[in-house]
Amino acid sequence: MSLDEAQAERRAVVVEDDEDIRVLIEFTLGTQGFDVRTAANGLDGVALVRSFDPDLVTLDLGLPGIDGIETCRRIREVTDAYVVMITARDDEIDRLLGLETGADDFLSKPFSIRELKARVNALFRRPRRAPGSHAGDPAAPPPPAATNGHEILRHGLLRVDVDGRRAFCADDELALTRTEFDLLAELMRTPERVWTREALLRSVWGTEWVSDTHLVEVHIGNLRRKLGENAGAPPFIKTVRGVGYRMESPVP
Repeated sequence: MSLDEAQAERRAVVVEDDEDIRVLIEFTLGTQGFDVRTAANGLDGVALVRSFDPDLVTLDLGLPGIDGIETCRRIREVTDAYVVMITARDDEIDRLLGLETGADDFLSKPFSIRELKARVNALFRRPRRAPGSHAGDPAAPPPPAATNGHEILRHGLLRVDVDGRRAFCADDELALTRTEFDLLAELMRTPERVWTREALLRSVWGTEWVSDTHLVEVHIGNLRRKLGENAGAPPFIKTVRGVGYRMESPVP
C-alpha cells in the first residue's frame, strides 16, 4: 500500500462551533488526505466519533452545551484517536484540564494552517495502538510473552509490549492513552538516562515547539497517577531537579 493510499484511509472529526474555523480545519485536514466529518457541539461530536471511528479529533474547548473538557472525557471512553484541543483562552489551567482528560496536544487561537499541519503530522509519526488491543478489557488476550517476537521492556513490576501497545504493572493492564504509552516506553528503553523535558518533547511528540514543555509535565503527572492506581506499586518515575525525569530504580 502506498503512502498516499494509507493517508487517504485516515479519518478525522472536527468539533467546533465557530463555522469559519470549522471550515478552515476541515479544509486543512482534507488537503492532508483525511476523510473529515464535522460537528458544531459536544453532544453531536461524541455521537459522530462513536459512529465514524476517527483517527484524529480536533476539539474546541469553548463548545456550547457540554464544553470541550466533558466532551473529551466522553470521547476518551469510546476511542483512542489522537485528540487536539483548541482553545481561544490562553490560560494555563484550561490547557492542563484539557490534557488531563486525555488530549494529546493543544492549539491556541489564532493558529496558522502550517502549525496545525505540523502538529498533526507529528502525532501521526507515532504508532497507533495495535488493532484489537483494548487496555483494561477483560476479554483481551493474556499478557504478552517475550517469545512472541515483540519488543518487551521490563522495569521492576512494569512490563511494556511495545509492538502490541500494551502495558502492565504486575498482572494488571494499564489503561494508558497513546501519549502516556509512548512516554512510558521511551523512558523504559533507557531507564538510567535522565531525559530533559525538551528531549522528551522531541522524541515522543516529534515536535520542535520546545516552549510546550508543560505538555511533558502534565503527561508525566497523569502517567504517575495511573501507575499509582495499582495496589502496592512503588514509584516508577523520578524527577531529577532542574533537569528532567528518569525511571526510578526498581524495588528489590
